[in-house]
Amino acid sequence: MDPIEQFKQERADAINNMAQDKELKAKSVDWMLHADQYKYTYNFSWLGRPIIKYPQDIVIMQELIWRVKPDLIIETGIAHGGSIIFSSSMMELLGNNGKVIAVDIDIRKHNREEIEKHPMIKNITMLEGSSIDENIVRQISDYARNFRNVMVVLDSNHTHDHVFRELELYTPLVSLNSYILLPDTFVEFFPKGYVKERPWDVGNNPYTAMEAFLETTTDFVKDESLTDKLLITEALGGGYLKRIR
Repeated sequence: MDPIEQFKQERADAINNMAQDKELKAKSVDWMLHADQYKYTYNFSWLGRPIIKYPQDIVIMQELIWRVKPDLIIETGIAHGGSIIFSSSMMELLGNNGKVIAVDIDIRKHNREEIEKHPMIKNITMLEGSSIDENIVRQISDYARNFRNVMVVLDSNHTHDHVFRELELYTPLVSLNSYILLPDTFVEFFPKGYVKERPWDVGNNPYTAMEAFLETTTDFVKDESLTDKLLITEALGGGYLKRIR
Protein backbone atom coordinates (compact mmCIF):
# COMPACT_ATOMS: atom_id res chain seq x y z
CA MET A 1 0.00 0.00 0.00
CA ASP A 2 1.11 3.54 -0.72
CA PRO A 3 2.60 4.91 2.57
CA ILE A 4 0.38 8.00 2.49
CA GLU A 5 -2.74 5.90 2.02
CA GLN A 6 -1.52 3.49 4.69
CA PHE A 7 -1.21 6.34 7.19
CA LYS A 8 -4.69 7.59 6.31
CA GLN A 9 -6.11 4.10 6.83
CA GLU A 10 -4.35 3.66 10.16
CA ARG A 11 -5.73 6.98 11.33
CA ALA A 12 -9.26 6.11 10.17
CA ASP A 13 -9.06 2.80 12.02
CA ALA A 14 -7.92 4.53 15.22
CA ILE A 15 -10.78 7.04 15.01
CA ASN A 16 -13.29 4.25 14.44
CA ASN A 17 -11.96 2.34 17.43
CA MET A 18 -12.17 5.45 19.63
CA ALA A 19 -15.79 5.90 18.55
CA GLN A 20 -16.59 2.49 20.02
CA ASP A 21 -14.88 3.24 23.35
CA LYS A 22 -17.72 4.23 25.66
CA GLU A 23 -15.39 4.57 28.66
CA LEU A 24 -13.18 7.07 26.84
CA LYS A 25 -16.22 9.07 25.73
CA ALA A 26 -17.51 9.21 29.30
CA LYS A 27 -14.09 10.31 30.55
CA SER A 28 -14.04 13.05 27.93
CA VAL A 29 -17.34 14.48 29.17
CA ASP A 30 -16.13 14.21 32.76
CA TRP A 31 -12.97 16.10 31.79
CA MET A 32 -15.00 18.82 30.08
CA LEU A 33 -17.14 19.25 33.20
CA HIS A 34 -14.08 19.39 35.46
CA ALA A 35 -12.21 21.85 33.22
CA ASP A 36 -15.28 24.06 32.97
CA GLN A 37 -14.85 24.88 36.66
CA TYR A 38 -11.97 27.07 35.45
CA LYS A 39 -13.84 28.48 32.42
CA TYR A 40 -11.43 26.48 30.29
CA THR A 41 -12.74 27.57 26.89
CA TYR A 42 -12.41 31.25 27.84
CA ASN A 43 -8.65 31.00 28.28
CA PHE A 44 -7.46 31.03 24.65
CA SER A 45 -6.89 33.67 21.97
CA TRP A 46 -6.47 33.73 18.22
CA LEU A 47 -4.14 36.42 16.88
CA GLY A 48 -4.72 38.44 20.04
CA ARG A 49 -8.51 38.15 20.32
CA PRO A 50 -10.24 35.89 22.86
CA ILE A 51 -11.74 32.84 21.15
CA ILE A 52 -14.20 30.96 23.34
CA LYS A 53 -13.64 27.45 22.01
CA TYR A 54 -11.89 24.21 22.84
CA PRO A 55 -8.54 24.11 21.03
CA GLN A 56 -9.71 20.86 19.44
CA ASP A 57 -12.58 22.67 17.71
CA ILE A 58 -10.24 25.38 16.47
CA VAL A 59 -8.06 22.70 14.88
CA ILE A 60 -11.00 20.89 13.28
CA MET A 61 -12.36 24.17 11.93
CA GLN A 62 -8.97 24.70 10.27
CA GLU A 63 -9.20 21.21 8.75
CA LEU A 64 -12.67 21.90 7.38
CA ILE A 65 -11.83 25.30 5.93
CA TRP A 66 -8.69 23.96 4.26
CA ARG A 67 -10.66 21.01 2.83
CA VAL A 68 -13.81 22.85 1.76
CA LYS A 69 -12.09 26.12 0.78
CA PRO A 70 -15.12 28.38 1.34
CA ASP A 71 -14.98 31.90 -0.03
CA LEU A 72 -17.60 33.05 2.50
CA ILE A 73 -18.10 32.11 6.13
CA ILE A 74 -21.28 33.30 7.85
CA GLU A 75 -21.15 33.42 11.65
CA THR A 76 -23.98 34.13 14.08
CA GLY A 77 -22.51 35.35 17.35
CA ILE A 78 -19.41 37.55 17.61
CA ALA A 79 -18.64 38.04 21.34
CA HIS A 80 -14.95 39.05 21.63
CA GLY A 81 -14.35 38.39 17.94
CA GLY A 82 -11.81 35.58 18.13
CA SER A 83 -13.81 33.24 15.92
CA ILE A 84 -14.33 35.74 13.11
CA ILE A 85 -10.68 36.79 13.30
CA PHE A 86 -9.79 33.10 12.99
CA SER A 87 -12.07 32.66 9.96
CA SER A 88 -10.67 35.79 8.34
CA SER A 89 -7.09 34.61 8.89
CA MET A 90 -7.94 31.27 7.27
CA MET A 91 -9.25 33.17 4.24
CA GLU A 92 -5.86 34.88 4.07
CA LEU A 93 -4.12 31.50 4.07
CA LEU A 94 -6.42 30.21 1.33
CA GLY A 95 -5.65 33.28 -0.75
CA ASN A 96 -9.08 33.19 -2.39
CA ASN A 97 -10.20 36.72 -1.49
CA GLY A 98 -12.68 35.11 0.89
CA LYS A 99 -14.85 37.05 3.30
CA VAL A 100 -16.58 36.68 6.67
CA ILE A 101 -19.96 38.17 7.53
CA ALA A 102 -21.08 37.97 11.13
CA VAL A 103 -24.04 39.08 13.22
CA ASP A 104 -24.51 39.61 16.94
CA ILE A 105 -27.48 41.05 18.79
CA ASP A 106 -25.10 43.18 20.91
CA ILE A 107 -21.63 44.03 19.63
CA ARG A 108 -20.16 45.65 22.70
CA LYS A 109 -18.27 48.87 22.08
CA HIS A 110 -14.94 47.69 23.48
CA ASN A 111 -15.07 44.48 21.42
CA ARG A 112 -16.04 46.31 18.22
CA GLU A 113 -13.15 48.73 18.66
CA GLU A 114 -10.61 45.92 19.11
CA ILE A 115 -11.98 43.95 16.16
CA GLU A 116 -12.08 46.99 13.87
CA LYS A 117 -8.42 47.84 14.51
CA HIS A 118 -7.27 44.25 13.89
CA PRO A 119 -5.50 43.64 10.53
CA MET A 120 -7.93 40.78 9.75
CA ILE A 121 -10.89 43.21 9.74
CA LYS A 122 -10.23 43.70 6.03
CA ASN A 123 -12.13 40.47 5.31
CA ILE A 124 -14.94 40.99 7.84
CA THR A 125 -18.39 42.59 7.76
CA MET A 126 -20.24 42.87 11.08
CA LEU A 127 -23.98 43.39 11.53
CA GLU A 128 -25.75 44.16 14.79
CA GLY A 129 -29.14 42.59 15.39
CA SER A 130 -30.84 39.23 15.86
CA SER A 131 -29.64 36.48 13.57
CA ILE A 132 -33.24 35.54 12.86
CA ASP A 133 -34.47 39.07 12.17
CA GLU A 134 -35.87 39.26 8.62
CA ASN A 135 -33.83 42.35 7.74
CA ILE A 136 -30.57 40.79 8.98
CA VAL A 137 -31.24 37.53 7.13
CA ARG A 138 -32.04 39.48 3.96
CA GLN A 139 -28.76 41.42 4.20
CA ILE A 140 -26.74 38.24 4.71
CA SER A 141 -28.57 36.37 1.95
CA ASP A 142 -28.02 39.24 -0.48
CA TYR A 143 -24.34 39.36 0.45
CA ALA A 144 -23.95 35.58 0.03
CA ARG A 145 -25.18 35.70 -3.56
CA ASN A 146 -21.77 37.04 -4.58
CA PHE A 147 -20.00 33.88 -3.41
CA ARG A 148 -19.81 30.34 -4.70
CA ASN A 149 -18.79 28.30 -1.65
CA VAL A 150 -20.42 29.14 1.68
CA MET A 151 -19.91 27.74 5.20
CA VAL A 152 -22.01 28.71 8.25
CA VAL A 153 -21.33 28.73 12.00
CA LEU A 154 -24.30 29.13 14.38
CA ASP A 155 -23.02 30.39 17.73
CA SER A 156 -25.53 32.91 19.07
CA ASN A 157 -28.61 32.16 21.21
CA HIS A 158 -28.47 28.43 21.99
CA THR A 159 -32.14 27.72 22.73
CA HIS A 160 -33.92 25.04 20.71
CA ASP A 161 -36.36 27.42 19.04
CA HIS A 162 -33.71 29.97 18.10
CA VAL A 163 -31.27 27.44 16.65
CA PHE A 164 -34.03 25.59 14.80
CA ARG A 165 -35.07 28.87 13.18
CA GLU A 166 -31.44 29.64 12.32
CA LEU A 167 -31.19 26.23 10.66
CA GLU A 168 -34.29 26.94 8.61
CA LEU A 169 -32.93 30.33 7.53
CA TYR A 170 -29.25 29.62 6.95
CA THR A 171 -29.02 26.05 5.63
CA PRO A 172 -30.25 27.19 2.17
CA LEU A 173 -27.09 29.31 1.96
CA VAL A 174 -24.71 26.39 2.61
CA SER A 175 -22.97 25.08 -0.50
CA LEU A 176 -22.88 21.43 -1.57
CA ASN A 177 -20.20 19.51 0.37
CA SER A 178 -19.77 22.43 2.77
CA TYR A 179 -20.85 22.57 6.41
CA ILE A 180 -23.06 24.26 8.95
CA LEU A 181 -21.62 24.07 12.47
CA LEU A 182 -23.59 24.00 15.71
CA PRO A 183 -21.41 24.82 18.71
CA ASP A 184 -22.75 24.00 22.17
CA THR A 185 -24.60 20.81 21.30
CA PHE A 186 -22.65 19.56 24.34
CA VAL A 187 -25.32 21.15 26.58
CA GLU A 188 -27.46 18.06 25.99
CA PHE A 189 -24.74 15.85 27.48
CA PHE A 190 -24.04 17.90 30.61
CA PRO A 191 -26.14 17.44 33.78
CA LYS A 192 -29.58 19.03 33.72
CA GLY A 193 -29.49 22.44 35.36
CA TYR A 194 -25.73 22.73 34.87
CA VAL A 195 -25.95 25.84 32.68
CA LYS A 196 -26.67 28.77 34.97
CA GLU A 197 -28.33 32.08 34.09
CA ARG A 198 -29.04 30.94 30.53
CA PRO A 199 -32.34 29.80 29.01
CA TRP A 200 -30.86 26.66 27.41
CA ASP A 201 -30.54 23.30 29.17
CA VAL A 202 -30.90 19.58 28.60
CA GLY A 203 -33.85 19.17 26.23
CA ASN A 204 -33.62 22.78 25.00
CA ASN A 205 -30.39 23.46 23.12
CA PRO A 206 -28.62 23.23 19.73
CA TYR A 207 -28.52 19.43 19.87
CA THR A 208 -32.29 19.10 20.20
CA ALA A 209 -32.77 21.69 17.45
CA MET A 210 -30.34 19.80 15.20
CA GLU A 211 -32.09 16.49 15.76
CA ALA A 212 -35.49 18.04 15.02
CA PHE A 213 -34.16 19.75 11.91
CA LEU A 214 -32.57 16.59 10.54
CA GLU A 215 -35.99 14.93 10.66
CA THR A 216 -37.19 17.52 8.12
CA THR A 217 -34.43 17.17 5.51
CA THR A 218 -32.22 14.71 3.66
CA ASP A 219 -29.89 17.47 2.45
CA PHE A 220 -27.66 17.39 5.55
CA VAL A 221 -26.03 14.64 7.59
CA LYS A 222 -23.90 14.60 10.72
CA ASP A 223 -20.21 14.20 9.93
CA GLU A 224 -19.54 12.05 12.96
CA SER A 225 -16.02 11.25 11.78
CA LEU A 226 -15.16 14.71 13.14
CA THR A 227 -16.72 14.39 16.58
CA ASP A 228 -15.52 10.78 16.85
CA LYS A 229 -11.91 11.93 16.69
CA LEU A 230 -12.38 15.11 18.72
CA LEU A 231 -14.03 13.56 21.81
CA ILE A 232 -13.50 16.83 23.70
CA THR A 233 -15.64 19.22 21.68
CA GLU A 234 -18.39 21.79 21.91
CA ALA A 235 -20.14 19.84 19.13
CA LEU A 236 -20.80 16.61 21.02
CA GLY A 237 -23.42 14.45 19.37
CA GLY A 238 -22.54 15.39 15.80
CA GLY A 239 -22.76 19.17 15.60
CA TYR A 240 -20.90 19.33 12.28
CA LEU A 241 -23.51 19.02 9.53
CA LYS A 242 -22.43 18.40 5.95
CA ARG A 243 -24.57 19.28 2.95
CA ILE A 244 -24.75 16.20 0.74
CA ARG A 245 -27.38 17.27 -1.79
